Amino acid sequence: MLSLRLYMAQRITALLMAPLVIGHLAVMIYAIQGGLSAEEILGRTQGSVAWFLFYGIFVVAVAVHGAIGLRTVAHEWGGLKGAALEVFMWAVGLGLFAMGARAVWAVTFA
Repeated sequence: MLSLRLYMAQRITALLMAPLVIGHLAVMIYAIQGGLSAEEILGRTQGSVAWFLFYGIFVVAVAVHGAIGLRTVAHEWGGLKGAALEVFMWAVGLGLFAMGARAVWAVTFA
């Protein structure tokens, strides 16, 4: 049952990430072609709840998706099993979340 839940969680986060990646790429292309500086970009994102939610959801989806994917790699290629595999997955997921959340906070509210 756990493997089905992880499978579904990874597929759902992939579905969630697809439009977020497209949106992120569109914003990056707009910023580069518009010649925006880092200061101008931060001026537009600071204090924005919308950007906080957009990138916050993105970070959560990436953390879940990446942790589950690396769990599979660690099991198939690294031979991790049982509790060590679960600790690895949670450590990766929480690490990705912490780094992403810090970046989102810095860009939107710091």
